[in-house]
Parts: sequence; structure tokens; C-alpha cells
Amino acid sequence: MRWALFDEIFRMSWDTVRANRLRSGLTILGIVIGITSIVGMTSLITGFDRSMREQIQQLGPDTLIVSQLSGVSILGGNFRELFMRPSLTLADAAAIERNAPSIGMVDIVLGQGDPSAAFPVRYRSETSKPVMIVGSTENFLDVNHLTLSHGRFFTENEVQRRARVVVLGQTPYEALFPFQDPVGKRVRIDREEYEVIGVADKRPTPGGMSMGADDFAVIPYTAHAKQFGNRILRMGRGQLSFVIIVAVPHAGAPRDQARTEVENVMRIRHGLRLEQPNDFDLLTQDSILETWDQVTQATFLALVVLSSIALMVGGIGVMSIMTISVTERTREIGVRKALGARRFEVLWQFLLEAVFLTSLGGVIGILFGSGIGLAVHYATGFPVALPWWSFALGFLFSAGVGVFFGMFPAVRASRLDPIEALRHE
Repeated sequence: MRWALFDEIFRMSWDTVRANRLRSGLTILGIVIGITSIVGMTSLITGFDRSMREQIQQLGPDTLIVSQLSGVSILGGNFRELFMRPSLTLADAAAIERNAPSIGMVDIVLGQGDPSAAFPVRYRSETSKPVMIVGSTENFLDVNHLTLSHGRFFTENEVQRRARVVVLGQTPYEALFPFQDPVGKRVRIDREEYEVIGVADKRPTPGGMSMGADDFAVIPYTAHAKQFGNRILRMGRGQLSFVIIVAVPHAGAPRDQARTEVENVMRIRHGLRLEQPNDFDLLTQDSILETWDQVTQATFLALVVLSSIALMVGGIGVMSIMTISVTERTREIGVRKALGARRFEVLWQFLLEAVFLTSLGGVIGILFGSGIGLAVHYATGFPVALPWWSFALGFLFSAGVGVFFGMFPAVRASRLDPIEALRHE
């Protein structure tokens, strides 16, 4: 096979595209759509995946989270049965703190994940967007590895007194106090007034995209329980209470030992027998990341399947157009064979023309997909990533479609009898 033939085929392919712009455009339209969806969705999914992983890793490798249910159990169990689990209580947190020697710090979180617990924060005539109103203990900053940009956090004494104090996240702070110190100001949350005593620093996320991570305000869990009560979502005979217990082991304490102690305390409190499974979720950073891996893998699989449909449609279009092209150029094929062109050279000519067309569609699709990802990023702040492998995957997919669907017309062209081809009108 002479390398000069490749250059000749490339030039002929480009001349064919230029001479039949409309037909070539319609031929590769399906390829462009398929590759655009692959690259565009990959950029969004990968960016969101990286953002979520960094937020999960902020929990710390030793942190233990106890909840009635979570994404881990929802993916692996019956949703109705999960609602039948007993709700967590504040006494559960006290029992863990008292009976788990390896645990050094326990935090109670109320309202996290409750869509009805989101309220705007108001200061005079200014109003923030609805943010999550979280009830917690004085350990909230340490457990979540947060720092303060202004003021201080509330104390254990303020928690016990149900003090009306609040620490704002960056979102309500920027909305209400862009040009002044918020400490000491009084804001209104629903019907109650709270004194601002501090502001949490912005949570680190990829590219500075908060993704709602800073849309919160923290008040003592005792004040939260007094104002909002025990908010429960009911489903049939079951219910879901938005109480989360976060436990952090002592420095140097083995995580497995701490996990076993917390699990034993909860099983005893729930009266479970040895053969009965846990009726609560006990999560670590590793288990959350493992579940997130399953979600992203399923998402990528669905993306590949849906994009493959568009690529298959585009491939059928390529095969149809190339078959028509073979018919139109039958006499040309006869002349080439009469002048000494061998069978595999004719096959390579038409096969590479098909690959050239689909690869051109792949390049256009990569540009469109990247543009869509960047446009979404700049318009909404959604985190995106443009990994090199998504470009390589898009290009290889498009070239592979050209090889697969271009083989039939290429083989047909190579098998034409030169004498019959020269007689073709």
C-alpha cells in the first residue's frame, strides 16, 4: 500500500465534500448530533462528578454519619421498607456520645435535606434566596471542616439556652450584607428574629462553583427544634425525619472500631436481634464514594447507549450515501481498474472516504459539544470538565462508524467488474 495513495484519497474525499456540500452535510448530521451529545454531556457529567467528589472528601476519611436512610440504602433497597424504619432521635446522639469510647465528637444536624426547611433570610428590605436552615451543635464547624470569615460560632451554653443566634453561609451573607459587617445585625428567618454572630467561609469547590454548597444558615438545634418542631415526611404508615448524627473518632482511634461501637449502640437502642439487619444507615466517606461511582457509571452507560442510537442513524446515512456514490461513480471505478488500480486500492478509496466524512462529523461534534459545555458553565456556573479522553472517544467513535458502515459500499465498489463498469451509463 503506497502512502501516496492516502494523500490522493484524502484530496479526493475533500473535493467530494466540497462538490456536494448539502449531501455531505446531511450525511454527517447524525454523526455530529451523536458526538455533540457525547462530548457535551461528558463535560457536564465529569465536571459535576469532580465537584461532588471534592465535597464528599471534605467529610474526612474517619467521619461516621448515621441516618434513617440515604442514597446508599435507596439504591439497594425497597423505598417503602426504608420509610418504615424508626426515626433517629436526639437521645440516639447522646447515647453514642456516652457509650462509644472511640468517638471524640458528636454533632446533631436537623433539617439537612428537608426541602420544606428552606427559607429566605431577611434583613430590613433585603431578602436572600431560600437557603437551608440547619440546626446543629457547637461542633458543626469542626465536623464539617469549615472556618469563619466573620465573627464566631455559637457555644454549648447558647445551644442549651436555645439562643436565637445564627451563622450565615456565604450565599445569604453576600445577598444581605455585601458592604457591611453582619455581626450583631438581626435577621428574620420565617417568623423569628436571630442575631448574626458569624459567617462561614466559602466552601472550596472546583472552579469556585458553589453548586448550592453555601446556601445555608446554621442555628442551635434546640432553637431549630423549638421553631420548626420535628419535621416529618409521611408515606403511608411510614415516615422520614430529617435528623442526622455525625460522629468523629478520637485522633488515632481506629475507624473500624469506632464504626463497630456506633453500630452496636444504635442496634441496642433499636432492640435489634443478632440476625436482624440494621434499620439505619451508617455511612463513611468510602461508602458514599462507592455509591456515587455506581451512579456515575450508570449515567455514562445511559449516555453511551443514547448517543449510539444517533451514531447508528448517522452511520446508516453514511452507508446509503456511499452506496449511491458508488453507483454514480461506477464508470470512474471502471477507468481506475482499467488503468491498473487493484481491488484493495479501490476498497481503501471508498472506505477512507467514509471514514473521512464521519471523522469530519466527529470533529464538528467535538467542537459543538465543547461549546455547549462551556456555554452552560458561563451561563449558569455549572462545573464542567473537558478531559482529553472525551475528545479521543468522540473521534474514535466517529471514525469507527465510518469503518463499520463504509465497509459494505467499499467492498461493493472493489468487486465491480471493470468491463461492466466501463459500459455503465
